[in-house]
Amino acid sequence: MLAERRKSTISLAMSLRVIAGSARGMRLKPVPGNKTRPIMDRVKEALFSIIGVDIRDANFLDLFAGTGSVGIEALSRGAAYAHFNDTDRQAVQTIHRNLTHTGFKPKATVTRRHALYLIARGPDRHYQYLYVAPPQYQGIWLKTLAALDENRDWNRPGSQVIVQIDPSEFDAKRRFDHLEEIDQRKYGRTMLVFYQFADWERDSFD
Repeated sequence: MLAERRKSTISLAMSLRVIAGSARGMRLKPVPGNKTRPIMDRVKEALFSIIGVDIRDANFLDLFAGTGSVGIEALSRGAAYAHFNDTDRQAVQTIHRNLTHTGFKPKATVTRRHALYLIARGPDRHYQYLYVAPPQYQGIWLKTLAALDENRDWNRPGSQVIVQIDPSEFDAKRRFDHLEEIDQRKYGRTMLVFYQFADWERDSFD
């Protein structure tokens, strides 16, 4: 059993890399232990294929950043800025290491805050993409989206919220007042759900 866990850890470390862009191929360090669940390469590649060229010059917020892999991929592909947040001290240290390694520290901010606290404070800038990949099976993604939905300061033109969860966590009946689902994709045991803030779009037709 110990050998299998060690093999799994090595395999995970090898899979942590920047897929495309200016830092393509660079390896990223994993967070020590089993506290985080890094996104797999094929899911990350699919995510940024969906976003496409719109990531260029965008601001990216990763509320549960873990290794920083997703935000670093965004920066590598041309994002102007990324804010990485996590509550775990080792995760925050790992993000700093990975930003230094890839050379993206000047374009990034790293914080150690509870995501709901960060949301309650409101945005420090217009984020085109908000990535939500919290710990599994605790309903945290729903609490996070509810907080974003209730705080109108986050409701900005063109902003999207992207959720990464296990498919079993998805609640098709859950609706929000100011966030509407626009897409969802499944990749094995990973599901990506895309939301956009709805009010600004409706108002533009008034």
